[in-house]
Amino acid sequence: MPVDAFLFDKDGTLFDFASTWNSWAADMLMQLGQGDQARVEAMAEAVSFDLETQAFRADSMVIAGTNGEVAAVLSPFVPQMEEAELERFLAKSAAAAALSEAVPLAEFLDDLLARGKVLGVMTNDAEISAISQLKRSGVLDRFAFVAGFDSGHGAKPDADPLLAFCAAIGVAPQDTAMVGDSLHDLIAGAAAGMTRIGVLTGMAEHGDLAAHADVVLPHIGHIPAWLDR
Repeated sequence: MPVDAFLFDKDGTLFDFASTWNSWAADMLMQLGQGDQARVEAMAEAVSFDLETQAFRADSMVIAGTNGEVAAVLSPFVPQMEEAELERFLAKSAAAAALSEAVPLAEFLDDLLARGKVLGVMTNDAEISAISQLKRSGVLDRFAFVAGFDSGHGAKPDADPLLAFCAAIGVAPQDTAMVGDSLHDLIAGAAAGMTRIGVLTGMAEHGDLAAHADVVLPHIGHIPAWLDR
């Protein structure tokens, strides 16, 4: 099946999940906890973050959840903020997170563009975070479409935001690949009728993704070789 366009998830796909988000989460929980260790521990448990290892567990809802969903879970432990304010705080904090590219992104994306592919990003993070992070990595201009859960198209695992990408760039879903590290990405890709490429730079393992993907690759850097197969 030809692939004329690639729609990438962001966290765990373009950026290595653990390297980017574990240290951010530890700092974020301490900031919200305001020195109250019991609150920090309660929030960590709510989002399945291991304070001892300073790492998200594989079952954390943060991995594929939206900022709104994360804010709803944390809100009972953050009396100093209304839930909507907490959601905005999470978006702004995430936008400034230290980034760890899964591969050197500029070189990788330029290779796909040279092959005539159209590129997009659909993340369950906020649009402002996605734009900020792609801009800081120097690759925002490689993408014809960037959307978050709050961009008006919906959120994964629904197909609507993926179909919005296809409509925006004029490429049929069957000629498009959804690339992601979570079941949310792959389920959305299946619902949209796209080729599904799983990558292992998130928290999921090969066995978690294989049944829902057309191919599972170690990371996005293997996509050019996959195209050449």
